[in-house]
Amino acid sequence: MDQFQEYLTKELSEAQRKVLEPLFEHILTEFPDLQTRIAWNQPMFTDHGTFILGISSSKKHFSVSPEVKTMALFNTRIEASGYSQTKNIFRILWDQPVDEKLIFDIIRFNMEDKADCQTFWR
Repeated sequence: MDQFQEYLTKELSEAQRKVLEPLFEHILTEFPDLQTRIAWNQPMFTDHGTFILGISSSKKHFSVSPEVKTMALFNTRIEASGYSQTKNIFRILWDQPVDEKLIFDIIRFNMEDKADCQTFWR
């Protein structure tokens, strides 16, 4: 979480921090083996050097990026949660409820699916 502190402080408003800081803490509590890093100016969670999940922020929403394969598998649940999406990301408005179970299931899938992955991306 220490790697995310500067991002949380410098890149986000106080209201945005109140959304992402608990989410990051909950992710790391649920998945204590994940590593954190900032790459391409966004917080990322990795496992054994491979990408698991990225989160980026903008004025009206934050984006969750789990890779295309995972988006395709979870697109129905993402839509059911009320989030807009592309083939690469889904967007959560700052005032929308965060479906942590969905995010945890995405992380769990990526960790299992990429357990033997030796590259950063699929």
